[in-house]
Formats: sequence, structure tokens, C-alpha cells
Amino acid sequence: MRNGWVPRRQGAAFAFSGLEGIGLGCKVELTDRQPSIAPSSAWLGRVVNALGQPIDDKGPLPTGDVPRLVRSAPPPAHKRQRVGGKLDLGIRAVNAFTTLCQGQRMGVFAGSGVGKSTLMSMAARYTSADISVIGLIGERGREVQEFILDDLGPEGLARSVVVVATSDEAPLMRRQAAFMTMAVAEYFRDQGKQVLCLMDSVTRFAMAQREIGLAAGEPPTTKGYPPTVFSELPRLLERAGPGEVGQGGITGIFTVLVDGDDHNEPIADAARGILDGHIVLDRAIAERGRYPAINVLRSISRTMPSCNTDSENALVSRARRSMAAYENMAEMIRLGAYRMGTNAEVDEAIRFHAPLEAFLQQEKAHRVDLEATYAELARVFS
Repeated sequence: MRNGWVPRRQGAAFAFSGLEGIGLGCKVELTDRQPSIAPSSAWLGRVVNALGQPIDDKGPLPTGDVPRLVRSAPPPAHKRQRVGGKLDLGIRAVNAFTTLCQGQRMGVFAGSGVGKSTLMSMAARYTSADISVIGLIGERGREVQEFILDDLGPEGLARSVVVVATSDEAPLMRRQAAFMTMAVAEYFRDQGKQVLCLMDSVTRFAMAQREIGLAAGEPPTTKGYPPTVFSELPRLLERAGPGEVGQGGITGIFTVLVDGDDHNEPIADAARGILDGHIVLDRAIAERGRYPAINVLRSISRTMPSCNTDSENALVSRARRSMAAYENMAEMIRLGAYRMGTNAEVDEAIRFHAPLEAFLQQEKAHRVDLEATYAELARVFS
């Protein structure tokens, strides 16, 4: 106390749900316990909310023996294993041109309605990983059942845990759902499993953190995002990756909703700097009916070259060169201004354009493994 003035601590309290019925005179209980969960293998096939409570009408969730923090630190960098071998996702375009390695973190960058959810569901159903943990962050309520029943299906759900926070829930619940997704993935990683963690989307996590930060009095900075958004992103995304010796790994696929198809907006730019590669879904490709609408030339996997053999890298490089040569002359080719025989590389690109487009096309119900992927790509050039 100084001159009779007693400083008061300033703070803020946020609700995980609505405040109806709460007012002056209500009892408040303070606790310093951090949120924790006790998952078990019995969680497979279940759908839970951001607090780890079941929301699938299948009864109570069995609890494991060891509780773990919902917000935990990633393994120390010097104790982590290196990324492992290839992870088969069953998606031809991804397996060939943006191959994922075990423990890698990949971003899927796209505008709305370009096929992110479909790509995620194919990865969850067809992956060679032991377990899938799927976080639907800020998802449209009507699409949750469609994703679980139609896209994921009974086979995919049986070896998955789905964490859901819909767009109408409080920002704390949406943010907590992302942390819950990582906590469940870390449990299975510590059991020695190779886990595929799918999160849709990092952008909605950032938007929830923006609401929380602005309500707490943080100054808006880049496009209205307060500083905590850019400090929380790496804390979330770094939790994916290889575990320590004796553990498994978490291979992460995080979707990023680009605002107005602007791939340089703040969240996309920040996520791209943290992740180990990116898959770009292109609206123009989707509009001409090729799914998945992956723009191969704008997509990259940073760990891919070291996972592939020399012959596989050479095959992929040849395909990329062919697509790049066609893309450079695409306008002249469409206008009929290009004459065959002018450039041997472009002539070859025109010859292989249709087969490569057919190679990149894949039905949602069709799975293509890694071995078949490279065999089919080699046949394109034979």
C-alpha cells in the first residue's frame, strides 16, 4: 500500500458456454488446476467435444490410467527422432508429388469450397498410419454428420478419434478443441503408434484466438490479429512431429483457409513458415472438374527428396518439368498460336498433358497406394 492506495489485480474471465442464468450473487470457485484428460484405446471410434466429453450417444467414455495435460509442451528438440519413412495416404497426387514422411507437418491451403474436407476424409480412410485423430475446429454444424458418416465412413471412424467444436460455440471451446486434438494424438504417440493428426482448420483456431485476445484488451496488429495469435500458432503446430526415442510420431495435416484465395494473408504466411510443406488446392482446377484440385507446381514437401529413391525423385522431377513447360505455354496452346515442332520440350509436354491430368484425377472412393502410384506415373512416360 502506498499513500493509502491499494493496487488491484486486473484480470478477465471468459466462458466456455453461454452465460444465461449467471449474474450477481452467483458463487465462483477458483482453481489453479490445468485442464487434463485421461484417454485410452477405447476412445477409438468415438466423437468428443473440446472438453473430452462424448457427443456421439454411445455412452460414457472409458478413462485411461494416466491423466495428461490438454496444453502440453512439444518434446525437446534435441531429444526428438528424425522423420521416418514414407506415410502412404492412398491419394495418388499427394503420394507422388508431395510425399509425406512419418512425423512431417503439412499444410493444405485453399479457399472455401475447393475440396479440403474431401481430401482430409480420403487421407483418414486410406492412410497407412496406425491411428487417425481428427479435429473439426469451427466446423459448420450440418457438415459434422456428413463428414463422419459419408466421408470418413465406419471403416475410417473405427480407427479414429474425432474432436468437434462447431462454429456457433464460444471461442474458448473452438480453441480448446485444437489443443484437445493434439493431446489425444500425443497419447497414442506415447503408446508407440504412428498417428495421423488432421485438423480443419488452423485458420478457425486463429480466429478464435483473435476473439479471445481482442476481448482481453490486446492491440490488433496484422489484419486485426493480436500478437498472441502468432505466438499460439507455433505452440500448437510444434506439438506434431516425431516423438522421442521409443515413442511413435504424429504426422500432421493442417488445413489453412485462405481469405479470398490470398495465399499471402497473415495466417497462411505464418503457418507456411512453421510447417514442413504445403499442398495448394486451386479453385481454377476445381472449376474445370479435376479433383482433388491440387496445384502440383505450387505444392511442395520439404522432407520428400530424402524419403525417395533417386529413381523416384527423377520420375517426379520429369513430371514436374513437363507440367511446368505446358503451364508456361498454356495460353498460346489454348489460342492455337503454338506450332508443333517449335520447341521439343513443349511438344513433349503437350503429348503428356492429358495422361498427367488423368493421373492426378482420383475418385473419393478409390485408393491408390505408394507402389501403384509410382508404377502408374512411370507408365505415363513409357
